[in-house]
Amino acid sequence: MTQQFYVSPEQLMKDRADFARKGIARGRTVVVVSCRDGIALVAENPSASLHKIGEIYDKIAFAAVGKYNEFESLRQAGVRYADVRGYSYDREDVTGRGLASVYAQSLGAVFTAEQKPFEVELTVAEVGHDVESDHLFRLTFDGSIADERRFVVMGGNAERVAETVVNGWTSVASFEEAIRLAAGALQEERAEPVTLEVAVLDRDSETARGSRRAFRRIGPDELAALVDGTARQAG
Repeated sequence: MTQQFYVSPEQLMKDRADFARKGIARGRTVVVVSCRDGIALVAENPSASLHKIGEIYDKIAFAAVGKYNEFESLRQAGVRYADVRGYSYDREDVTGRGLASVYAQSLGAVFTAEQKPFEVELTVAEVGHDVESDHLFRLTFDGSIADERRFVVMGGNAERVAETVVNGWTSVASFEEAIRLAAGALQEERAEPVTLEVAVLDRDSETARGSRRAFRRIGPDELAALVDGTARQAG
């Protein structure tokens, strides 16, 4: 008869956490920044089709680092949750707080009950009427949730990138300035050019574009103009 080795619950949880952290540390960095115009989401992503940033609902977006198949399944589950809740009750009842709570329960259940935890870290961003009313919920692999202010940086170089972002952040920054700040932080100390995926949650989408959908992707041409600082002249 084979004798099973005893592993304490503390050691088991520690091993799972170390495993998940190593997976996330291999992921490319994502920056989510609250600013005057709304919320800018900037990710280092060499793929043009496998997105790390996505729309969830009217004023809610999602950003993630880690294993693509795992965070993509969570993004799709979030879209289904928002659609069902918005249809069953009211669109105003779909909130970033509610979505983050659902994600926290799912991540926590997998971390404690499954053999392998999710190797992901998420941010649920909900744009408000001003910077103070924006919500940035950061969720880690074990279901922990934090209500962040100003910005969130996730991924392998998070500490270094966060140092640059915190020094340059201001609540009155425009989208152009916030995206340039995040892009510069991601490019810093890198010899090779960084390929970016960028989207925004527009604070004034209803008045400016007549749409409740605040999410908008920034295309390559517009991004190049923004990063070069020529967007206003070109517009």
